[in-house]
Amino acid sequence: MQEQSDKEPRPIPSRRSRAALYAAGLLIAGLGLLAWTLVSRGIARAALAQRTIAMATPTVATTKPQHGPADQELVLPGTVQAFYEAPIYARTSGYLKTWYSDIGTRVAHGQVLAEIDTPEVDQQLRQAQADLATAQANYELAQSTNQRWQGLLATESVSKQDADQKASDEAAKKAALASAEANVARLRDLESFKRVVAPFDGVVTARNTDIGALINAGQNSGAALFRMADTRKLRIYVQVPQPYAAAAVPGVGAQLTFTERPGKSYPTQVVRTAQALDPASRTLQVELQVDNLKGELFPGSYAEVRFKLPGSVDSLRLPTNTLLFRSAGLQVAVVGPDHILHLKSITQGRDFGKSIEVLSGLEPDDQVVLNPPDSIADGARVHIAGEPDSEVASVAPARRRNGGDGGP
Repeated sequence: MQEQSDKEPRPIPSRRSRAALYAAGLLIAGLGLLAWTLVSRGIARAALAQRTIAMATPTVATTKPQHGPADQELVLPGTVQAFYEAPIYARTSGYLKTWYSDIGTRVAHGQVLAEIDTPEVDQQLRQAQADLATAQANYELAQSTNQRWQGLLATESVSKQDADQKASDEAAKKAALASAEANVARLRDLESFKRVVAPFDGVVTARNTDIGALINAGQNSGAALFRMADTRKLRIYVQVPQPYAAAAVPGVGAQLTFTERPGKSYPTQVVRTAQALDPASRTLQVELQVDNLKGELFPGSYAEVRFKLPGSVDSLRLPTNTLLFRSAGLQVAVVGPDHILHLKSITQGRDFGKSIEVLSGLEPDDQVVLNPPDSIADGARVHIAGEPDSEVASVAPARRRNGGDGGP
């Protein structure tokens, strides 16, 4: 019986049993897929959160303050003037008879530039000479008369009153003679002014008259006949801004450059300063001099003056595109070691155009933000350009622990 039971065939599973097994397999597979989906979504959500934080953190470029050089170059415009320059006016009235020197003519001191025809002055001089002769004759008569009356007074032949009148008449005639002599000398000086002469060695730079022109004496009555300049040595005047005024002392060297002389410079130095600032422009007038024996340079031209001023290696410099102009004053944004921004107020020194000098408020190792936006705020977190994103992304777990990330 036992053997027969062992040889009996096993019962075949029913269709319902097979369906149950198939359903159980599907359930297990679905649960595994669901678990994998949930895990992958959690990983993706965490990565997205970190990426979002990284992208939300602004990226800034930074720079460090630079120490100032031992010597600094200051370039300023300069005005070139002749060492001596003067307009030549007439001192007597008349008509221009002739002129001898045109523009560009080199003349010596005392050389005649022009002659003026002055008929009225000539007549006045002749009249004054005649008056002088009359005064001379009257004085000689009064002198001889006084001498005779003094002799008669000694013998008491005339009264003392009459003798005193003759002495007084002689003194009056002597004074009239002196007046006539002074008038003749004055008119002779006017006669000498008919010849317009050069006051110094130089070159004629302007001629404003011609033959037959009416000449009026004096500066206010007429225009200058000529203009002269001594160009053998030139003066260069520069207006130095107040921050550099203390360094612009006599003896400081400089180089002159001119657009008409490319590639060539002329050494010079400060000769004197005004020792006072112009209250309107807050600048110090500085004079330099340069020899011009070859005549290469021209008065009135524009020059660039490159000063070599002593610098300060202890001072710091920053680019101008790091500055923030706010109600609290001049500030810069500094990134700390924890990537937190701090706004620092600074004291500005000299302005070099592309950079400024910082006198206080900044350390040499500070990371200063370049081109900071107006919306930048103190305490904001930033990412420094060039650093790996992991440094910024690493703050995400800390934010989530502090409740800063509301995602699942």
